[in-house]
Amino acid sequence: MADKSFDVLIIGAGPGGYVTAIRAAQLGLKTAVVERAHLGGICLNWGCIPTKALLRSAEIYHIMAHAKDYGLSADKIGFDLAAVVKRSRAVSKRLNTGVGFLLKKNNVTVINGEAKIAAPGKVTVTGDDAGSYAAKHIIIATGARPRVLPGLEPDKKLVWTYFEAMVPETMPKSLLVVGSGAIGIEFASFYNAMGADVTVVEVLPQILPVEDAEIAGLARKQLEKTGIKFMTDAKVSKLDKAKNSVTATIVDAKGKSESVTVDRVISAVGVVGNIENLGLEALGVKTECGSIVIDGHGRTNVPGIYAIGDVAGPPMLAHKAEHEGVICVETIAGQKTYPMDKAKIPGCTYCHPQIASVGLTEAAAKDAGHEVKIGRFPFIGNGKAIALGEPDGLIKTIFDKKTGQLIGAHMVGAEVTELIQGFVVAMTLETTEEELMHTVFPHPTLSEMMHESVLDAYGRVIHM
Repeated sequence: MADKSFDVLIIGAGPGGYVTAIRAAQLGLKTAVVERAHLGGICLNWGCIPTKALLRSAEIYHIMAHAKDYGLSADKIGFDLAAVVKRSRAVSKRLNTGVGFLLKKNNVTVINGEAKIAAPGKVTVTGDDAGSYAAKHIIIATGARPRVLPGLEPDKKLVWTYFEAMVPETMPKSLLVVGSGAIGIEFASFYNAMGADVTVVEVLPQILPVEDAEIAGLARKQLEKTGIKFMTDAKVSKLDKAKNSVTATIVDAKGKSESVTVDRVISAVGVVGNIENLGLEALGVKTECGSIVIDGHGRTNVPGIYAIGDVAGPPMLAHKAEHEGVICVETIAGQKTYPMDKAKIPGCTYCHPQIASVGLTEAAAKDAGHEVKIGRFPFIGNGKAIALGEPDGLIKTIFDKKTGQLIGAHMVGAEVTELIQGFVVAMTLETTEEELMHTVFPHPTLSEMMHESVLDAYGRVIHM
């Protein structure tokens, strides 16, 4: 590669890395991105996108199985697992190609290989485009990988991470999912919809631990109705593997143990940042709890070295990485920027029912000293939800009683991962309850429930 000197060099071409690279190029900075595996990173190739493709197949299969509920007939329905997986992989490949096109369109140089920071301003790469590269600003966007717990080490055959869970060769008849965060619940939902007998083990008392307790409780009830079994306040102490099955010893909070035998186990106990083999220790870059320490603009303690996304700590979400990267590179370009406000980052879980949230939970708001007003509106009171055959769910809004500021919104039900952005915009604009109540929502839509939830917080709800 002839040109080896850049204004900005980004290590990692996941959502954070490639978006940052494009924005840097737009700002007139000579930009390169180093990627050791796939453009688009884990999210596009082995995470966010392919799982949504799998879940869409499961959703359609579920609807077909309930065709009679809609006055339709669909006899002898079934699925071709290989075709379901093939479609998922094709969706990822299409987007991977699209990322390559966007980088080329924006004149971003793609360097194929594995990078290490030799010194501030200098990166060495091994692999296809091996060599030494110079850059005034180096941004680390190396993402994360599945966390591995002792005794739950994946073997790719009987004990899976999300990598193996996305490309099953056969559909297991029974499955144990360890961990009830977004990844665990999404895979539990997919495999359950496709006919597997699914059990989820969670070490904490509440499934979906980062969500509002009321919403998580409703989600649990709805997921249990679909057949998923939950064991909370419990942990897997041991896995005994047979030829084609696994027996898990599960211990509850009182020390009582029981054994569960399943075809496969999915370990979904979180992810850990890829901070190794980057040369950080030699450079003196500060890390903490497996993440690179940064300020609100992506800067590390070493001038000229930055970090964004999963490698820079929670929440480990693609949209957080993208926004963090834009803030970082706009700061480098000398533009006026604002630090990342993590309180306004939405979280979404794409199971059935969907879960979405932004801001403080009810408990967190009270712990922070807020006197709150809470609004709720159930899906059963919404005409569009009933017409869709999706009458189960809840929209919950949390306001500061003194100021009327919206400080949290939490949802469970159909399409809430799309609805949540309305409240994200409202919070970003520091919208008050009065402004939301005076906003006109279209009818008939699910979004009307957002309005009704606000009205309910102030004793003005109409349809309940």
